[in-house]
Amino acid sequence: MRNRIQLKGSGNRDFNRELMTLVIPIALQNLISATVISVDVVMLGMISQSAMSAVSLAGQITFALTLFYMGMSAGASILTAQYWGKKDTLTIQRVLSIACMFSFCVSSLFFLSSFFLPDTLMRLFTNDAELIQYGSRFLQMNSFSYLVMGISQMYLSVIRSMENAKLSAWISSICLIINILFNAICIFVVFPSRPELAISAVALATVLARIIELACCIIHSITKGSIRFRLPVRDGIQRNLLKDFLKYTLPVQGNYIVWGGALTATAAIIGHVNSDMVAANSIASVVKNLAVVLCGGIATGGSVLVGKYLGQGENEKAKHAGNKMCFYALIFGVLAGCTILFIKPLVYSIVNLNQSAQNYLDGMLFISACYCIAKSINSTTIAGIFTAGGDSKFGFWCDTVVMWLIILPLSYLCAFVWNVPPIFLYIVISLDEMIKLPIAFIRYRQFKWLNNITRNFA
Repeated sequence: MRNRIQLKGSGNRDFNRELMTLVIPIALQNLISATVISVDVVMLGMISQSAMSAVSLAGQITFALTLFYMGMSAGASILTAQYWGKKDTLTIQRVLSIACMFSFCVSSLFFLSSFFLPDTLMRLFTNDAELIQYGSRFLQMNSFSYLVMGISQMYLSVIRSMENAKLSAWISSICLIINILFNAICIFVVFPSRPELAISAVALATVLARIIELACCIIHSITKGSIRFRLPVRDGIQRNLLKDFLKYTLPVQGNYIVWGGALTATAAIIGHVNSDMVAANSIASVVKNLAVVLCGGIATGGSVLVGKYLGQGENEKAKHAGNKMCFYALIFGVLAGCTILFIKPLVYSIVNLNQSAQNYLDGMLFISACYCIAKSINSTTIAGIFTAGGDSKFGFWCDTVVMWLIILPLSYLCAFVWNVPPIFLYIVISLDEMIKLPIAFIRYRQFKWLNNITRNFA
């Protein structure tokens, strides 16, 4: 008995050390990813509320594209983590090729639509002529970043699933610093009183940062990487891997599209309420996304370990890891909520909002603080633990029902039929994570996610 207790204590310490080794760099990268989008919004908010709102709405297109990247990188990560448990780098090389092929095709479609139809896309979110004009400028220039972003995101997600999260964080950090410097020069030095030109310059800065990010990935792949950028090979192994990639990617991809499409639809509903609520929601979203970066680190880092244990055939170790992750998710969710409440005065001092928008923002931040707790737990179970074990369909069906059959109809009725106060509308929009919480817990306790999905290609 005593030996078992000592072994369990040693296992806990090993798991905590492995988890933190992944969580901290991944959380840093999540912070960087959120900050790249947030920096544009916050800096422009210092010179013009309209410019800030326009870029925030235009960012919904980038957000939609990011959902495809998240789905494809999740599918690649599921396979990579489990094959990494078997130390099968040749198969991981093939997974990267498949993921890059799909991501480039999707990126090309978003580039063409954003470059040639920016006005049409902006009208999906607002009727305000000034916001459409500013947002179209940003979209058209920013569309070039899509052509390179997909490739780098797939590479970073694969090496992260090979427990090399530090490199991924370093590359993203370099690009963030470059982006912030370019933004600051464009907004505060070159075009301080010309918001229309500042918007185009900020978009160009984002494009340059993404090009540098891809260049760093290529250089690492050629010089020190254990995997390379290569075109897919047509053979029996590749066909089987493609089937597995689609089997586990499509449900996750569908989940992200359903969830993200609903968020985009709620942003459109808010955009048609009034411009002050759009401005307040822009800032609230930035604060909320920054607050939950550690929660995302737990979900992603933990899923890598769970996938690795399952690939090694250690189901009990994977189950123990899942239990620890859920506990940490609760702790970090509470910390995220407290962080939002703590930095409220700082937020008010940074952004330039009129009184009406500031009143909306005050209520939104309180609601967001509660939202973060449920969000942290759901992200860890649905997007982390379940997908790591190949249980990728649950999230798709859960979000389809909750977001599209409950939240969106209620939000539409509240905004355009019942004409409820804007803050009450925001509460309704934010109910999705609370509804999903008990459903996800029941699914977790069924342990249907304990699956080894690797093949023996040797």
